[in-house]
Amino acid sequence: MLNWRDPRNPDAGGAEVHLHEIMKRAVAAGHSVVQVSHSAPGLPAEEEIDGIRVLRRGGRFTFNIGLAGFCRKLGLDSFDLVVEDLCKLPFFAPGWSGRPVAVLVPHLFGTTAYREVALPLALYVNLLEAAIPRVYSKCRFVAISNSTGNDLVRRGIAPERIDIVPCGIDTGLYSPDEGVGPRPGRILYIGRIKKYKGLRYLLQALAILRRRGVEAGLAVVGAGDYLPELERLAGRMGLEREVEFTGFVPEERKLLELRSAWVAALPSEKEGWGLTVIEANACGTPVIASDSDGLRDSVRPGETGLLVPHGDPAALADALQTVLSDSGLRARLSAGGLAWARSFTWDRAAEDTIAALERAVSEWTGLSAPEALRLRS
Repeated sequence: MLNWRDPRNPDAGGAEVHLHEIMKRAVAAGHSVVQVSHSAPGLPAEEEIDGIRVLRRGGRFTFNIGLAGFCRKLGLDSFDLVVEDLCKLPFFAPGWSGRPVAVLVPHLFGTTAYREVALPLALYVNLLEAAIPRVYSKCRFVAISNSTGNDLVRRGIAPERIDIVPCGIDTGLYSPDEGVGPRPGRILYIGRIKKYKGLRYLLQALAILRRRGVEAGLAVVGAGDYLPELERLAGRMGLEREVEFTGFVPEERKLLELRSAWVAALPSEKEGWGLTVIEANACGTPVIASDSDGLRDSVRPGETGLLVPHGDPAALADALQTVLSDSGLRARLSAGGLAWARSFTWDRAAEDTIAALERAVSEWTGLSAPEALRLRS
């Protein structure tokens, strides 16, 4: 299993949560799983996490360099399948592994790379992504949303090679708590602080609400390289009293924020699915999000939240004002979100994903997955 980050990496996000939740259930189902990810300060070169053997090598920006040679030393012939989590740059494992390769895809960068990183790096990312249809043409893909699946098809991946398996959530953890009092007018953003997440539009929408006399406050929960610039922007807009930047918070504080907010906002340009959308819904909190890839899959407009045109602060302010000012609407969206979130479990996601991975083995060998695994054992 190849991923830039492992679940203990301090920069781990939703993609890492998704991969780990699936693979620890694969271990529980009897599979042996080895994950290779990049090194991080304070983390050992090797450890076991939930039955997964995690190997760390290379740096944050150099992990893909020499990865093929490192994996060959592990004895790739002893593995039934290589799983590539394509959430950063492709590793092109089909070209060097000699084993069947399945690809898990949260989302691809596409043109968002040009708004997130410097032009040379964005060109590099797009150049590598352009090679995906050719290098991975015989692989089985697992996409976490219809939006991501459609993106793969537009790029040239055959639809019959794509399985759509949405993420799950821990429904025992993410749930309402009657003992947590709501904070009137509280708007919540929770996630990594990246430029493509559209947080500047959320600040602009908050400024519009203030000019309209709407009582509202924003909690920005999370960390990321865009945080310093966002804090400066809030200062220039005079929003110091309305915006609270919490940084990274432990799980208990995250739950408190999700349960006490009146509405969560995710004005991102692009997501694979929008895991925090479902987490908010599971806690009874409606969500307002951009009508963009991934988010239009995880938000059901008028039922669990509202969608607005991406990059339109006025439309975002209108939607926020509507939800904040209408208690009946909030209650309906909350109830709809709770019902929607209950349909997503990690057990279901793992079962469907593991079935797709086993199909990748059987397609490679020409045998059924059980027959192929028995033969190799």
